[in-house]
Amino acid sequence: MRDVKTIADAVVDAIEGQRWLDAPGYKLEHGLALAFTTLGARGRGLQDVLHGTPLGHPLHPTLTDVPLGAWTAALILDALDVLSPRPEGWRQAAQLAVGVGVMGGMGAALTGLTDWQYTHDKARRSGLVHGLLNSAALGLNVLSWRARGHGEHARARRASALGYCLVLAGGYLGGKLVFRHRIGVDHSQQAPSPHGFIAVLPEADLAEDTPHEVHYAGATVVLTRHDGHIAAVGGLCSHLGAPMSQGWLYRGQLVCPWHGSRFDPRTGCAVTGPATAPLTRYEIRAAAGQIELRPAAPSSTPGQPTSPAGARQ
Repeated sequence: MRDVKTIADAVVDAIEGQRWLDAPGYKLEHGLALAFTTLGARGRGLQDVLHGTPLGHPLHPTLTDVPLGAWTAALILDALDVLSPRPEGWRQAAQLAVGVGVMGGMGAALTGLTDWQYTHDKARRSGLVHGLLNSAALGLNVLSWRARGHGEHARARRASALGYCLVLAGGYLGGKLVFRHRIGVDHSQQAPSPHGFIAVLPEADLAEDTPHEVHYAGATVVLTRHDGHIAAVGGLCSHLGAPMSQGWLYRGQLVCPWHGSRFDPRTGCAVTGPATAPLTRYEIRAAAGQIELRPAAPSSTPGQPTSPAGARQ
């Protein structure tokens, strides 16, 4: 007999192989893009908040704890309701827990949908089913909350229990999205162990506003020059690992070539999403006409890079 993990993995593999999910997935993606575009600059700002860009990490995983925790509490309270000779207090508490979970679930659904918009292929299919399962769980808990308000407690308990089963299944798929497909994980290339400054490029070879790929101790690094200031950051986008050397500079910000995330080259911080985590930052100096760099110390404060013209040693 196959163990539970083998069976669960086979189910996930089957879901990820359903290519027919691509067509409705792309329609949903285009609808989301249109909705955010219609809002203009406010839509872009809303997307950044939903991604978690101002926080420096995804917002969606934080919000998913709210419905899961609240609905777990409601399940326990429903059990106490059945077992208790005086169930009124347990029923009120359970209704409150279901309501809190519904509110948190709405936030988790909105943030998850915004993140899902930038997934691809197998991860997109798995994410679509993940979202459908959790949306169904959310709908069942809305029905449960309303039934409790009308005194239909047995019906409410059944709806909550079924919703809880669905949210567990959806949560398992969510775990696969993180650990199998690395969705929501920092994809930026970490700096190698600290070394001294190493020459990587003649200063004259770095054009204005044109990203240039170099390598430092095996790590990919992107150099930029804007208004005479040179900066160096890790060469892989923290969102899904896009090669940042294929991007471009827009108003002094380094733009990801895949999904349009923008980073401040001086600090490495994400300015707009879908990326949330910063790029690795390198210190810059110039010597004998060469651009030299080394990984910035973890404790150093991000700030303006040193212009080679003012950093001759």
